[in-house]
Amino acid sequence: MISHHVHDALDQVRHLQHAILERIRFHGFSGPTRAISGTLALVMAILMSTPYYPQTQRAHLLGWGAVLAVALFLNGGALLHWFLNDKAVQRDPRRLRPVLDVIPPLFVGGVLTAALILRGQLELLFGIWMLMFGLVNLASRHVLPRAINWVGMFYIVAGMAWILTPGMSFMHPWPMGIVFFAGEWAGGLILYLDDKRLERAAPRYFTNTEHTHDNEQGNTVQRPETRLP
Repeated sequence: MISHHVHDALDQVRHLQHAILERIRFHGFSGPTRAISGTLALVMAILMSTPYYPQTQRAHLLGWGAVLAVALFLNGGALLHWFLNDKAVQRDPRRLRPVLDVIPPLFVGGVLTAALILRGQLELLFGIWMLMFGLVNLASRHVLPRAINWVGMFYIVAGMAWILTPGMSFMHPWPMGIVFFAGEWAGGLILYLDDKRLERAAPRYFTNTEHTHDNEQGNTVQRPETRLP
């Protein structure tokens, strides 16, 4: 009898732990979409390396701009789909607060990008973009799995290496493609695996009823549905 109550208490602790993780963890950022975005960067680097792609700064700038536009569209679409269709969110705008954390580094990165383009200093762009993505990942570290910190640090180290290494050329697309392919695939895989882990850990709390044996005679007791606040 006592062992059963202990088991039941531990089960409730696991339920509570899962509930807390679910409330903290932000699910609006899509792992698969991040992986697709990283793949687009690598594909663009391959395309730019072929003799068929115009070898001008303008063409390369437009190419990377197209990758950015598609990535924003895909990630924004995934975020919107989550917000509109996830029943746990209930279309509550407050659940989008973690998105506000990534806006400052994106805004600063955009301003620096515009300034460098206007001054014709395109050689620094890759480093600025890598640093910006590093700050974006670190800004989300409190609502995403801890491993996302390593992705942020990876981008920052890569960005520092680009900016501090003399002779780096904007016309050489491979570093950009490889860094963003690796970083976005790593970030996407971290999010995807964490989502799967939370799904496996989902308690039976979320079913309409739960059956358990609560007395020595083995009588089955039906528990009412329990919902997260």
